[in-house]
Order: sequence, then C-alpha cells, then structure tokens
Amino acid sequence: MITEIVLFDLPKGITREAMIAQFRESIPRWQQNPDMIRKHMIFDLASGKGGGIYLWKCVEDAQRWHDESFRQRVLSAFGSEPSYQYFDTPVIVDNAARDIMIEAA
Repeated sequence: MITEIVLFDLPKGITREAMIAQFRESIPRWQQNPDMIRKHMIFDLASGKGGGIYLWKCVEDAQRWHDESFRQRVLSAFGSEPSYQYFDTPVIVDNAARDIMIEAA
C-alpha cells in the first residue's frame, strides 16, 4: 500500500464552510473509486493549504486517478496546482475500526 499526500494552496479568504462544501461535493466521486482504500480531506486556513491524504493499493492507482482532469479540477476549484508525495505504507493501525492492516513483506 502507499500513502499519497496531495497539497494545494487555498484561495485568499476562503472560509471553513466553503472548504467543507467543496469536500462534500467530491464525496460521490471518491466513494465510487474502486482503487482507493481511504481518503482524508484536509485543510489549514492559517497556512492557506488544503488537500488530501489517500491510501492506495499502489502508486500507479494514485497516479491514474490524479491525472490531468484531477489537476484541472483542483486548479478550477482552488486556483493552484496540486503537489504530490508518496510513501510506502506497510502497516496501518485503525483504532476506530479496531483493525490492523499489515502488508506482506
């Protein structure tokens, strides 16, 4: 598994309510994604950053779903280019679900 962190700059003056509305609008698109395991939608108004933290089966899945159309959606909605970071994620401890995911070595 891999964790992908996508970040982008927020428009000046955007509100918490506007961010939540933007994120809610995208829920159906991500719920239907067969390759994504989990997504956390994040933002920090103080630093002017927003984005998502994704758990994928592999980096190829992340890159396939974060293609040019995704880049254009971020650019249109927030006025900035997204940046991407990828991290190997061999172990996940999920206390809410009382679950542990361990990838085979």
